Amino acid sequence: MKIENHAVEVQKASGEIEPFSVEKLISSLRSTGADQHVIEQITKDISNWIFNGVTTRQIYKRAYELLQQNRNHLASRYKLKKAIMELGPTGFPFEHFVAKIFDTMGFSTKTGQIMNGHCVTHEMDVVAVKDKEEHLIECKYSQSPGKNVSVQVPLYVRSRVNDIFETQKESAEYQGFSFHGWVVTNTRFSTDAIDFGRCSGLHLLSWDYPTGKGMKDIIDQEKIYPVTVLANLSQKQKQLLLEQGIVICRQLADNKELINSLNLSNSQYRELMNELIEIT
Repeated sequence: MKIENHAVEVQKASGEIEPFSVEKLISSLRSTGADQHVIEQITKDISNWIFNGVTTRQIYKRAYELLQQNRNHLASRYKLKKAIMELGPTGFPFEHFVAKIFDTMGFSTKTGQIMNGHCVTHEMDVVAVKDKEEHLIECKYSQSPGKNVSVQVPLYVRSRVNDIFETQKESAEYQGFSFHGWVVTNTRFSTDAIDFGRCSGLHLLSWDYPTGKGMKDIIDQEKIYPVTVLANLSQKQKQLLLEQGIVICRQLADNKELINSLNLSNSQYRELMNELIEIT
């Protein structure tokens, strides 16, 4: 199948205008695990439907609805970016979600830690430790898809983690340790923020940065899907899980008692279990 890009302009969430790209649509559908036949069907539908001035949100909504007609778990994966934004309105569930990402990579993690610096005390969103490596992580959560993290954030975080590291390097408890600072966001970094991160040695992780190793890539590779992707739960049920510290599907799949507490009908229970099996 070969479908040409249409000469139509698409409006991104940031307000920026760009030409419609069939390749981007196909790539996003392929990342869900959809087979070639489903990808071709949806791509053909959207290519025939698309119009000048369409928003990326409208394209996403149509693709999501078409995926739902095929298989729920594919639609769940496709709505991943939106699901991350549904972890709000506060940033606390996102911090726990980021901790789960580091847990999966073999780190021991804690959230909301008060740490002594050389000058003042600091609260770090996530502290991750493995093999005499300590990673201090500041999380920047947003419910606005078009928002970028400016250079002021890594500048601020670099000074905070340096203040903490200066104290720890003098402590016997941290002898032999290496120290690393991070900023993690569910949106994107400005060009200046990325340049400063590279220059200063501060690790940056966003939705699609570093290229090929961004948050969306890690989530798909490790199957660390947030519970907010689940098509078979209501917003109220998802919020209830978040309030109990259940932020990823794997936690729910491993705890049948929690599923029972959601008071699902037999058919709803079966559909949820099938979705969890397919997505974890």
